[in-house]
Amino acid sequence: MSRIISVSRRTDIPAFYPDWFERRLEQGFAGWENPFGGQRYLVSLKREDVSAFVFWSKNYRPFLPVLQKIKELQYPVVFNYTITGLPQEFESRLVPTEDAIESLIELSRMYSPEHINWRYDPIVLSSVTSSEYHVQRFKGLCNQLEGYVKRCYFSYAVKYGKVARNFKRFEAKHQVSFTDATDEERISLANKLSEIAANHGIDMFTCCGDYLIGGNIKKARCIDGQTISNLYYDGSFNGVKSPTRKECGCTKSTDIGKYDTCPHGCIYCYANINKKKAAAIYSTHDPEAAFLGYSKKESDKLVEEIKCR
Repeated sequence: MSRIISVSRRTDIPAFYPDWFERRLEQGFAGWENPFGGQRYLVSLKREDVSAFVFWSKNYRPFLPVLQKIKELQYPVVFNYTITGLPQEFESRLVPTEDAIESLIELSRMYSPEHINWRYDPIVLSSVTSSEYHVQRFKGLCNQLEGYVKRCYFSYAVKYGKVARNFKRFEAKHQVSFTDATDEERISLANKLSEIAANHGIDMFTCCGDYLIGGNIKKARCIDGQTISNLYYDGSFNGVKSPTRKECGCTKSTDIGKYDTCPHGCIYCYANINKKKAAAIYSTHDPEAAFLGYSKKESDKLVEEIKCR
């Protein structure tokens, strides 16, 4: 059965694992591990079994050669591209913002602005990233991205358990205090950003924040079956709504990423328990393994076990 493949909410595959994904594409499948129950499956990546790939990244530069092959094979694709321009301490291993913008522009020219969701996400409010900071940063990014994107998705940082702990350690180390803004303050900032975006031909969408909807701000669907349908299926693709959390509007997909494998080191990340573990897994990853984060020997054993069920 054809399905949307998410690549990936859980780790940055385009930035760090392009060789692994290319090999998966050649072999026609990837291992998938349920992060909550531990069940393992094989997911077909053959063209006839993929409704679309939805890629997520903060740096598509290493992935551009792989995308050339994906385009030649005529896979439907859409992109979530996160560019926030936050201080380096917040996103310690990201490429410079200018480099990210350049590769987004290349991506837009390779496909189109309609294929890209620019994610100014999350908005982190702190003593060094105030509302005014975000207004000015966002204005500068919109100036550079005008004509290359049509949609901007945003949300405010959510202090999940592990994120709250990271924030607390960060505050102690960097003498930075994070701000818990009221809903009214968040709405005010969101409206200012939406006005700036509108002046540059960009529509604003709120991710899992329905209280922000109104005016120029619409509900986000980071994996949007309707966008895929319009771009590739003349409106005939019927995706099933399958929210991943409260107020999520996403279409059903299968995510082939793995938690604790992204070494970007972002302070607000919910997908890593700790930076050292993620960096260690990345440094020893095997591009020949069907399951991300495993050695080929371990992965081959898992594949055989699944095939023998």
